[in-house]
Amino acid sequence: MSIVVTGASGHLGHLIVEGLLREGVAPTAIIAGARNVDKLADFASRGVDVRRLDYTDAASLTSAFAGADTLMLVSGSEVGQRATQHAAAIDAAVAAGIGRIVYTSAPRATDTELVVAPEHKITEELLAASGLETTILRNAWYTENYVPTANQARQSGVVMASVGDGRVASASRADYADAAVVVLTTDGHAGKVYELSGDVAWSFDDLAAAIAVAVGRDVVYTPVTPEEQAAILKSAGLNDGTIGFVVAMDANIRAGLLGETSGELSRLIGRPTTPLAEGLAAAL
Repeated sequence: MSIVVTGASGHLGHLIVEGLLREGVAPTAIIAGARNVDKLADFASRGVDVRRLDYTDAASLTSAFAGADTLMLVSGSEVGQRATQHAAAIDAAVAAGIGRIVYTSAPRATDTELVVAPEHKITEELLAASGLETTILRNAWYTENYVPTANQARQSGVVMASVGDGRVASASRADYADAAVVVLTTDGHAGKVYELSGDVAWSFDDLAAAIAVAVGRDVVYTPVTPEEQAAILKSAGLNDGTIGFVVAMDANIRAGLLGETSGELSRLIGRPTTPLAEGLAAAL
């Protein structure tokens, strides 16, 4: 068995490779792919097969996938380009004779209004049409996404958002990485779609309290309207595209799209998901 992990220099991909090693997968059976292989020196020193992998470079995909049985397709980070990049990776996997793809998608990607979902929906459709064995990991929000919020609140004492009473069932990247490792190293996951999220759907008052503990000062959640939020972000110098995305995400949270607690993540990894305060403190 040989597993190629894309984005191995990124946060999630790195944790997945670490998890495979921890579970006893032979380093020589792991292919760690990244655009900059220099960032994979720690893996190379432990015998992991390190290869250059760039979604926009067909030759690098062909080289990176050679000899692999399974592709751990960690979704790209470039919004607006991911569907094209993922399509290239899937085509290259088919050409390389890879038999199985595990993909990190978004919550309810095929039937949600979540602003980040459309590219994942396209990717899932491409995977279904590929003829390969697939497993879809629909990862909900990462606790680490709130590190910038925490750092800002460290200075201001305020968490500002237009989420209203919306809740987020986040988990740590380590939790999601552990789920990927389970799927990659055990049987019974062919054709499965897992809706993965944290065990607890927390409020933004809870987020403010967790940040307060982590940064050592009082922090409060101040709800604002979407219009007020957009004006505040604009005054802070953010561009219109970023403002639109942030406001849309808060609207999704307000609508409950990130608040589902299916329990599938904790069942898959065999332990409770990391609590918000613990995950946030570790990330900071």
